[in-house]
Amino acid sequence: MTTEILNSDHNKSRYIVHTDGACRNNPGPGGWGVVLQLEVGGHVTKEKELSSAMVEATTNNRMELSAALGALRRLRDKTIPITVRSDSKYVIDGMSNWLKGWKQNGWRTSNKKPVLNMDLWQELDQLCKTLGPISWVWVKGHSGDPLNERCDRLANLAIDKAIRKHRSLS
Repeated sequence: MTTEILNSDHNKSRYIVHTDGACRNNPGPGGWGVVLQLEVGGHVTKEKELSSAMVEATTNNRMELSAALGALRRLRDKTIPITVRSDSKYVIDGMSNWLKGWKQNGWRTSNKKPVLNMDLWQELDQLCKTLGPISWVWVKGHSGDPLNERCDRLANLAIDKAIRKHRSLS
């Protein structure tokens, strides 16, 4: 699933998907933020921000997975190569190293325990089968990467908005 080989028909275009998930009091209210970019000929030609949140108790790992899912669901051209950039080793290692083994073991870890967040992993696995080649790249979080910091802000703003809305409805 992880590859750097680009389809020769689209070697001048790629999606760059920047993601981040956040959770308050893990578990607690959570959100995610994404910056989708279309790069053509080495230049970003389109960009879109996405975010969402929930006030119900969730976890940081679920929000990190939700960010990747939320972004990949929105891609229009399913054949263009994709680079997903995340500060979540959980997401990157899961997609790059663990997924194949989990599937072979009936969605169980090497310790024979059920895979946590299996519903999201299965959805992500199915979605990735419909998309162009995907590279999963880890970036260090909170280290000054401007797009990772932007995604973090989007996730936290989404949490704040969801909490305010929930309070106003209560």
